[in-house]
Amino acid sequence: MNDRLPPREFLDRMQEMLQEEYPAFLRCYEEKPLPSLRVNPLKGSREDFLKKAPFDLRPVPWEENGFYYGKNDQPGRHPYHEAGVYYIQEASAMAPAVYLDAKPGERVLDLCAAPGGKSGQIAASMKQRGVLVLNEIHPQRAKVLSENIERMGIANAIVINAAPEELTDRFRSFFDRILVDAPCSGEGMFRKTPEACLEWSRENVEMCAQRQETILDSAADMLRPGGRLVYSTCTFAPQENEGSVLRFLTKHPDFMVEPVAHPFGIAQGRADWGLRYGPATDADASTAAQLSRTLRIWPHRTSGEGHYLAVLKKTGENVYTNGSRQGKEEKGDLAGEDPAFLQFQEETLLRLPKGVGIRFGDQLYLAPEGTPSLRGLRVLRPGLHLGTLKKGRFEPSHALALYLKPQEVRHTLDLPADGKEIRDWLTGLTMP
Repeated sequence: MNDRLPPREFLDRMQEMLQEEYPAFLRCYEEKPLPSLRVNPLKGSREDFLKKAPFDLRPVPWEENGFYYGKNDQPGRHPYHEAGVYYIQEASAMAPAVYLDAKPGERVLDLCAAPGGKSGQIAASMKQRGVLVLNEIHPQRAKVLSENIERMGIANAIVINAAPEELTDRFRSFFDRILVDAPCSGEGMFRKTPEACLEWSRENVEMCAQRQETILDSAADMLRPGGRLVYSTCTFAPQENEGSVLRFLTKHPDFMVEPVAHPFGIAQGRADWGLRYGPATDADASTAAQLSRTLRIWPHRTSGEGHYLAVLKKTGENVYTNGSRQGKEEKGDLAGEDPAFLQFQEETLLRLPKGVGIRFGDQLYLAPEGTPSLRGLRVLRPGLHLGTLKKGRFEPSHALALYLKPQEVRHTLDLPADGKEIRDWLTGLTMP
């Protein structure tokens, strides 16, 4: 074979799982994964992008804004990437946010959000309306998440750096929808990232499964009755997929797996794998049978890497309970009232999104309406960063520039994407 092959113990388990499909699965490791990107509709329409895109594109079947691009294309080096026109994202990784199906005006949580690809998808579905909370436990990854949210021009996102259990009391029964794209053993990425094979072990699979159980418990507490929870991984391991969902359903009988469509070659999960490969549970047959409603993306069946997802619904009436500890929303203090900002707004802007003005020192932000109290949390981005107050004047932020569209400002300068001015600016030079 070749140097892309994963560990022998992993392959033996996959052969036991897939049986007659195993040779096709093994052959896929001799092929290069298809690279893909997702157009950001917050920056412009899919149709406009296709008219201008200098790439060889074909659609990703489960995401209307997703496209595979050609092997000779380099979208990461194009100015459109820096402008947030698209996000380079693996095709299978686009599926969980599609099934989350977030709506404008809702309260949505991406609990393990970095680096932000799925977060950008959710934001696009919400169309800048509602409260989108993005959490990442690792500080450096949270910083990358915040930077990507800025580049994608997202105004209604609150970026937090916390452990999931820290958020539970603060946001109990608060969210309409929650995505848990759980940390996992990464088996589904072995073809795309061969070095991940070196970190694989059976012990790591078991450790990831235990960690997923804790994260899902936190998510269950933060979802309102009637809400939707999507659990996803990029691994093939049944311990972390059907096993994790089965343990969750057994522990939380107020949840059920929602039946969802699985077109485009996406396969069903397996109840027998949940029972056979997962740790011992007290699950009954009817609970385990729900695992056939979960979904698997196989690299030998579709043009994508390995992924698993389950759409879970919390039973009960479709109502909110108190979402913040004191039942208070964040209150603005000067962001919309400071004279320097008001002057800038009058001279420059035609429109700003609705929101709550917040000032942190000399920094001005616009938090989404309905933002709960964030006191005591490590918040990297409490909404749209408007800019900085400096000695009686207002200096707009790069985030504000990336959010605004030409029709929302009084003065614009249109430069060709392949022109010298843009190339110079991207290398750090000042525009004349």
